[in-house]
Amino acid sequence: MNMPDVIFFIGRSGAGKGTQAKALAERLDFFYWEMGGILRSEIAKGSEIGKRIENLVNTGVFLSDQDMYPVIEAHVDDVPKDKGIIFDGFPRRISQANYIMGLLRGLGRKEMTTIFLDVPREDSVERLHHRAEIEHRVDDTDEVITRRLDQFEIETTPVLDYLQTMTKFYRLDGRPPIEEVTKALNEVLKN
Repeated sequence: MNMPDVIFFIGRSGAGKGTQAKALAERLDFFYWEMGGILRSEIAKGSEIGKRIENLVNTGVFLSDQDMYPVIEAHVDDVPKDKGIIFDGFPRRISQANYIMGLLRGLGRKEMTTIFLDVPREDSVERLHHRAEIEHRVDDTDEVITRRLDQFEIETTPVLDYLQTMTKFYRLDGRPPIEEVTKALNEVLKN
């Protein structure tokens, strides 16, 4: 398989997207686009968009497209033209998938792959509680975890069907140990 220009990592919160996406970006020398990290950096900078989205991010509400698109447009030039991109946790809605794929095609990126790290909801909750104990993130409370997982079911699950038709699509079991998931990932990407 030719290495894609773009890889989307999709999965419930706590599925291990960040761990796998970041490691793969380092191995492939791809640009790592972690939407949550970019949003948290906008909040930390106190930018106009950061001020507008702070409460939404901290309470686990998926941002509207109108809030998300300016963030993407502000950061798209950060991506070196000669590097692939790995998106961690984006897109979350079909409208966002349409938008980002159109933007990327306009930039000459045609080969797109989706990795869906599938873990059951109860495993996500357990992992997020564990992460909350270690990282003390303000967005890892029970209420926020429940809201994010509910939004995933309602808004992001339809994106999976869309990406299955628009990209090369691989569903991987995210429950095994990190090393086993990495091995399965390398096998599907022939990397």
